Amino acid sequence: MKTLVVVAHPRTNSLTSSLTKKIVEGLAHTGHEYEILDLYAEKFNPLLLPVDEPDFGDPDKIYSKEVQREMERIKKHDAIIFVFPVWWHSIPAILKGYIDRVFNNGFAYGTNKLPIDKIRWVALAADSRYGFKKRGYQLMMEHHLNIGIADYVGVPDSEIYFLYNSLGADVIGDKDKLNTHFEQIHSAAYDIGKDF
Repeated sequence: MKTLVVVAHPRTNSLTSSLTKKIVEGLAHTGHEYEILDLYAEKFNPLLLPVDEPDFGDPDKIYSKEVQREMERIKKHDAIIFVFPVWWHSIPAILKGYIDRVFNNGFAYGTNKLPIDKIRWVALAADSRYGFKKRGYQLMMEHHLNIGIADYVGVPDSEIYFLYNSLGADVIGDKDKLNTHFEQIHSAAYDIGKDF
């Protein structure tokens, strides 16, 4: 399986980037081919300008070169894994802009559906599992990403993985527990790729 791994974090030395490396190690371990798309490194413009605005009267609209390039990139893959920090209980703006512009009418919905078999969302949450469940954030995000986006573009095989306590707040002050905590998060990321 060919997998596009889309990363949305401004720093290459972030936990998001580190976990992306573990995910692709897991993918490679089981023989998957992959390509990493780092939205920040490639300076993807998240602003939807008139050239990329959906035209429901024209399913064959020609979008900007940047969007056409990304559509062609997606066509070369069977699956997408999105890796991102949870900001304001949602995806980062650059990733929202990527979806707004690339998952567009005539390519991902309307006359066509997204040419992908499955989507996985790997969300790094600073909060604990308990904190997320208490407020129902995981249910809100699962519905938004799995139903509102993936199912809408014709990809019912969509699942979100939350990697909680991404700042290690629960174990700060205990170096051994902190190291163990981050080893567990990295192991979980590797397993996401390996079990893909």
